[in-house]
Amino acid sequence: MESTMKEMREGAPVLEPKSNVGGGVEDVYGEDRATEDQFVTPWALSVASGVSLLRDPRYNKGLAFTERERDAHYLRGLLPPTVASQRLQEKKLLHNLRQYQLPLQKYIAIMDLRERNERLFYKLLIDNVEELLPVVYTPTVGEACQKYGSIFRRPEGLFISLKERGKVLEALKNWPERSIQVVVVTDGERILGLGDLGCQGMGIPVGKLALYTALGGVRPSACLPVTIDVGTNNEDLLKDEFYIGLRQRRAIGQEYADLLHEFMNAVKQNYGEEVLIQFEDFANHNAFELLTKYGTTHLVFNDDIQGTAAVVLAGLLAALKVVGSSLADHTFLFFGAGEAGTGVAELIALEMSKQAEAPVEETRKNIWLVDSKGLIVNSRKGSLQHFKKPWAHQHEPVEDLLSAVKALKPTILIGSAGVGRAFTKEVVETMTSYTERPLIMALSNPTSKSECTAEEAYSWSKGRAVFASGSPFHPVEYNSRVFVPGQANNAYVFPGFGLGLVISGSLRVHDQMLLAASEALASQVSPEDFEKGLIYPPLRNIRKISAQVAANVAEVAYDLGLATRLPRPGNLVEYAESCMYSPVYRNYR
Repeated sequence: MESTMKEMREGAPVLEPKSNVGGGVEDVYGEDRATEDQFVTPWALSVASGVSLLRDPRYNKGLAFTERERDAHYLRGLLPPTVASQRLQEKKLLHNLRQYQLPLQKYIAIMDLRERNERLFYKLLIDNVEELLPVVYTPTVGEACQKYGSIFRRPEGLFISLKERGKVLEALKNWPERSIQVVVVTDGERILGLGDLGCQGMGIPVGKLALYTALGGVRPSACLPVTIDVGTNNEDLLKDEFYIGLRQRRAIGQEYADLLHEFMNAVKQNYGEEVLIQFEDFANHNAFELLTKYGTTHLVFNDDIQGTAAVVLAGLLAALKVVGSSLADHTFLFFGAGEAGTGVAELIALEMSKQAEAPVEETRKNIWLVDSKGLIVNSRKGSLQHFKKPWAHQHEPVEDLLSAVKALKPTILIGSAGVGRAFTKEVVETMTSYTERPLIMALSNPTSKSECTAEEAYSWSKGRAVFASGSPFHPVEYNSRVFVPGQANNAYVFPGFGLGLVISGSLRVHDQMLLAASEALASQVSPEDFEKGLIYPPLRNIRKISAQVAANVAEVAYDLGLATRLPRPGNLVEYAESCMYSPVYRNYR
């Protein structure tokens, strides 16, 4: 046994079962392409059976085990006599979830299901994505992170703290899965709009990777959530007896950089050149630096900067079909100049540059940003952080958002500052006074941080605004018309974006991939959606959307010579769909 474990830790295969059934990327057991009539083997270190099979979330089917399977795998007496279908199990669970009054109760219940029955969890999430996405991710995941120490039951990912310095590779080898394709990592310093939650930020990578599987079809076993724990500056957490992280103030400077560098190199060494590392909820001063530092040496992606940008740009491209103009015809004003705001601004400038065949330095002049000190202008350039400097244009100083709206007369207003109700009635009414169809995007999460509500945007603009938000809002009735607000949810892009990188074996992320993802998403908005006021397609079609996004991203990877999975598939959309993980139960031998 000792030699077996040693072989597994060193990456040598212990069991090499073969299958003639095709499947997704690195689907060595043929599970993804197996039909309900084909048989697969529940491999662990040995064939799982009895109580060990019921306690293995990857293979457990609960009451769905057939009579034959109960005989073959020593389950007699361990289960009640009823045999229930996966559909009936799903129906019962959804009924039970709806009994809970608090979103956090639903979160705990559904994440507990994931630890018991992996396939049922993903089947439930895929089939009810519009209802359960706000439970599994924003806005409920924010509260889950705030209370993570109190609700913590078992490790759902890998914790790399300062205690692991010099041993990060060893820690990665302790993770039971060898073939990792996507790593989502946070250091917990800027969780949503909630600030520094330290080690308790683990809820973010766990939630993101659940969506990678449910919405993008990346296999659960190929996903690794990681939290880098370098301490926290949150005094409440440091005093909380239930806090699960390092009880020290946050490490900075060389100590921080060394741990991150060791981690980045260890991931590449352990999982290969093609593993995607997604940075999540890092503070601005680290987010840009990490993306710049490792963008040329690793396959890295920052969803807060790049994913948000792609989703917002897609909404803009779709909205222009309603408004009837081009990007270059508009004046953009951002409230918020952090990683999300500047990331979106830059991608808009790149798309304008592509459309107008103009230098990006010129297209940036259509875009203005307001931060906590007012409008970003040339006279402030000496004191600006490096990522804000490209947006410092020639203009007299302006101290607040309302004054900036009056001075610049923007036609598109985008909020990403995490300041709730910043888009006041006066701001919206001023904008509407000179713009027939103002486009307002209140992107900050969670709901309490949204710059305005859907009801406020529609009523203050007298029903003329095209509105989208980061958090979900219910439909609004105004003047006998029902408006359905769109949600600029990153889930529209990052699962398909990651799948596109995986199926192509891309070595790097390129800006052209982000533009391709935005264009793919915008193309999925139908005339029926526009009639409802939507600038994003329904989330119930998310797997189809993700396949299209993945295909566009993979096409760019192949065109730029960044893809390593050769030969290039003939139909990339069909190939992306064929690689998607399916949560339907398998029949066991």
